[in-house]
Amino acid sequence: ILDVRCLVIKTQYHITLPRDAKGQYLFDLICHHLNLLEKDYFGIRYVDPDKQRHWLEVTKCIAKQMKSQPPFTMCLRVKFYPPDPAALKEEITRYLVFLQIKRDLYHGRLLCKTTDAAMLAAFILQAEIGDYDPGKHPEGYSSKFQFFPKHSEKLERRISDIHKTELIGQTPDTSELNFLQKAQMLETYGVDPHPCKDVSGNPAFLAFTPFGFVVLQGNKRVHFLKNEVTKLKFEGKIFHIYANQKEDKKIILTYFAPTPEACKHLWKCGVENQAFYKLEKSSQVRTVSSSNLFFKGSRFRYSGRVAKEVMEQSCCVLETPSESVSLSLHSLPWTGLESLRDSAHSTPVRSVSHGDSFMPRSRSLARDASEGSAVISDEAYSPSDSMLPTPVAEHSLELTVARQVNGAPCSIKEEKESEAGTPSVGDAGDLSDSRATVEGAEGASPLSEVEQVNTFVLSVLRLLLVTIGLLFVLLFLLIVLTESDLDVAFLRDIRQTPEFEQFHYEYFCPLRRWFACKLRWAGSLLINK
Repeated sequence: ILDVRCLVIKTQYHITLPRDAKGQYLFDLICHHLNLLEKDYFGIRYVDPDKQRHWLEVTKCIAKQMKSQPPFTMCLRVKFYPPDPAALKEEITRYLVFLQIKRDLYHGRLLCKTTDAAMLAAFILQAEIGDYDPGKHPEGYSSKFQFFPKHSEKLERRISDIHKTELIGQTPDTSELNFLQKAQMLETYGVDPHPCKDVSGNPAFLAFTPFGFVVLQGNKRVHFLKNEVTKLKFEGKIFHIYANQKEDKKIILTYFAPTPEACKHLWKCGVENQAFYKLEKSSQVRTVSSSNLFFKGSRFRYSGRVAKEVMEQSCCVLETPSESVSLSLHSLPWTGLESLRDSAHSTPVRSVSHGDSFMPRSRSLARDASEGSAVISDEAYSPSDSMLPTPVAEHSLELTVARQVNGAPCSIKEEKESEAGTPSVGDAGDLSDSRATVEGAEGASPLSEVEQVNTFVLSVLRLLLVTIGLLFVLLFLLIVLTESDLDVAFLRDIRQTPEFEQFHYEYFCPLRRWFACKLRWAGSLLINK
């Protein structure tokens, strides 16, 4: 029996599973409990004891994927952001996506300019507390809520003005829908950042979004590849993105992840993103290898439907639960979306001073501007909670829940201490652009050159050993066939050559007599005993 703790909309569920249960079993159980039919956009995320994030693979056994001891702690998260959230069929799906994006905004992953930030926060405020009421909402009421990593008094006044005047009469679901439509227009919508370093050692964040692959570095978006990515590779901590640009120009972007495990996670996220958003049918999904050589590297295959199939089948979604799943789920009974919305609305109450500067402001950018760098903010892109989305121990779980209840966000310092060994981007201002290594180009740091030489030598040695092994096997098979009594023209011709006759009488026959003598000697010893 497996004991699993799953955090769904800030509510903890204890689930008992068979020991050989696969990831799909747990995922279907959670979706059934939520009556979630458009479930292809979601996934179950967990963090191993080394603070490395993972997506639970639905085709594999849960117990074999986990490195920690039970009970296992996991979270339901948006894995593939919908390109158009307003097109989602079910209100529960839109609400879960709304919660995820609100979380992204709170942790600094959704970067936006001041006017957009004020509108987004006002939508959240309207969805949670309803219309402005002078009797219930005194002066400065919006300053009690923490919508962003940092606030300013000017922004809080702007949020209050929008909430008081522009959103009167909007229902929670309408405000949430408007929030989603506003958020999807931002350049950082759908960004799940992976911390890396470029070939010069400068920090950067890599992300696969519904609209393409982006690289955020300092206060710039240095790369945006919409449909140009052709191949993804990794070896150790080195991650390569192969892409085609205009006029048949091929580029290779090279980045370095903090650990080999983080690099593999980045590669798998990229493989799944490419399959989900780019393919027409799930039948086109193929197993992808991280290496060109068959005897090394990792192999991975995306499991599930692709975006086009999901959107086509969403039109046929019925507002009825799927087939029953019989497992023990120790939680309150499902009471509908309204009670879920009431229980999950928990924008933290501010506990910081008004002197904090507001979050970075960005400039609206066209999604199809795929070449060149573009300034997205006045400060460095530095999400505060991107590396540790789920708790990894009992005390961290209790601390996280307590902070959510009390409304106190984790400080950046505490986040860094809890993310042992995970680098963060804390330097403000412009950093140099990520340097794309065009085929045949130079520019790696000394450490990366040594690593590349070592990996190349190891690859050559593996290839040499495999080649020698195959040659020995082929030679052994040839000797066995030629020394056998098979009457084949090809073998008969070989036996009649002078070289084979010399090999037969000078080497093979003495070796065969020697082996026969040793076998007789060993047999006599066994008989005497």
